[in-house]
Amino acid sequence: MPKHSAQERHFMSRVGWLRAAVLGANDGIISVASLIAGMAATSSDKSTVVVTGVAALVAGALSMAAGEYVSVSSQADTERSDLARERQELLEFPEAELEELTQIYVGRGLPRELAEQVAARLMETDAFGAHARDELGISEHTQARPIQAALTSAATFATGAALPLVALLLSPRPFAFWSVTASALVFLGILGAIGATAGGSVAWKAAARVVFWGALAMAVTALVGRLFGASV
Repeated sequence: MPKHSAQERHFMSRVGWLRAAVLGANDGIISVASLIAGMAATSSDKSTVVVTGVAALVAGALSMAAGEYVSVSSQADTERSDLARERQELLEFPEAELEELTQIYVGRGLPRELAEQVAARLMETDAFGAHARDELGISEHTQARPIQAALTSAATFATGAALPLVALLLSPRPFAFWSVTASALVFLGILGAIGATAGGSVAWKAAARVVFWGALAMAVTALVGRLFGASV
C-alpha cells in the first residue's frame, strides 16, 4: 500500500500558465501543420509553402496573444468587480456576510454550531480572503492574469508552429506532405503527454486525444488542398 506523504503534490498552481501553454503549442502545431499539409497537397512550389507557413506562424502567434489577453482581461475585470462589491458588502453588512459564510459551510456538511465558529474565526482573521475563496471561488492559483496568458500563448504557439516548419525545410518537396504530417502527429503526442504529466493526469489519454484531433484537422485540410491542386 503506498505511503501517504506529509507534503502532498497538487497541480492547481499550474492551471493558469499550463492551460495557455498547452493550448498555444497545440494550436501552433495543428494549424500550421494543417495549412502546410493543405498547401503541400497542391502544385505549389516549396518556397511558397514555406512562406505560407512562416506567415501563419507570425499571424497565429499574434492572434493567440491578442485573443488570450482580451478574453482573460474580461475575466479579470469581472473578478475585480466582484471583489470590489464583496469588499464593500463586508464594510456595510458584516453580520449578513458572516451568516452568508456560515451557510456556505453548513452547505458543505458542517454542523451549524461548528460552521458559525469557523465563519466567525475566518471573519476575524481574513474576512475578505475567506469570502473571495469560498463565496466567489477566486484564489491566488485561479485568478486571471491577462499578460501572463497572452505571452505564454504567443510563445508556445510560435514554438509549436516552428516544428512542422522545420520538418518542411528538411524534407524534399515530393515528401513534404508526409514528413510534415507524420512529424506533427509525433509532436502532438509528445505535447499531450507532457501537458498531462505537468498537470498530474494520465499521459497516454491526453496524447491520444490531441493526436486524433490533429490527424483529423490535417486530413480535412489536405483534402481541401487536393481539391484545388495536384495530388500528393
